[in-house]
Amino acid sequence: MAGSLLLAACTSTSSSGDSAAPDLHGQLPDPVRSAGVLRVGTDLGYAPIGFKNAEGKPDGLDVDLANALGRALGVRVEFNQVPFDRLFLGLQGREFDVVMSGMTDNLQRRDGTDAKGMKMNSGVDFIDYFVTGTSIVVAKGNPQKIATLDDLCGRTVALQRSTVQAALAERQVPVCEKTRKKLTVQQTDTDDQALALVAQGKAVADLSDTPAAAYAAQQGRAGAQFQVVGEQMQPGPYGIVLSKEDTALRDTLAKALDRVIRSGEYEKILSKWGLTAGAAQNAVVNGGF
Repeated sequence: MAGSLLLAACTSTSSSGDSAAPDLHGQLPDPVRSAGVLRVGTDLGYAPIGFKNAEGKPDGLDVDLANALGRALGVRVEFNQVPFDRLFLGLQGREFDVVMSGMTDNLQRRDGTDAKGMKMNSGVDFIDYFVTGTSIVVAKGNPQKIATLDDLCGRTVALQRSTVQAALAERQVPVCEKTRKKLTVQQTDTDDQALALVAQGKAVADLSDTPAAAYAAQQGRAGAQFQVVGEQMQPGPYGIVLSKEDTALRDTLAKALDRVIRSGEYEKILSKWGLTAGAAQNAVVNGGF
């Protein structure tokens, strides 16, 4: 990840509560246990995963799950809003303890390499908690008759930078070159900006995670109506992201996630956001491809 850390906002929520499990609280590393706070880095611009609601407060799947984990651990959860492409930099700089921001667990991120396998950083660990894939979002009515990635050849696609969709589009570029139809990839800071390009006719489609794609189609975004076309591509797990040296926090958080899943609270959170199809059965460390 490139760029410098920028904290646009910082919001706190959740509380320890009497139902916190003393055994898990005691297993937290001393800095988190002593502070009584789990600091979470997130990009609150990706509904329904993480966003700001009408009151300007953090909301969404990641927010609800993070708060549930905080209760299980007996700590308060503090959300630090950071642009998606700067989250890894903030984690490395110890600006927060973990990242929860619809981040897909994959080998490249775990190894800290770029698309060509060159080492970029020390890599990270993931605790996987949800499974989803990539979908194609187009203008309502699908005027360009888009159904697959190959249909994007000779056209412009929009997407949020530093995402798995950016890597997917990068792999599609040479495929389109073989057909002598150039694929132009317009990368944006946010998914809403990518949707705006589709709404303005400057891109034929937006590539985004399936929950965000479905939400855009259901709610209407960027002043326009959209629809999801084709099949979901490359399903994989979202994961809580931690520095590799934070093994104690990783293992304790994994236990807390298992507890939240077994309690039934996890299923209630997914049901609230209409995301039960992506439910994980248990916490898995570094389970992505």
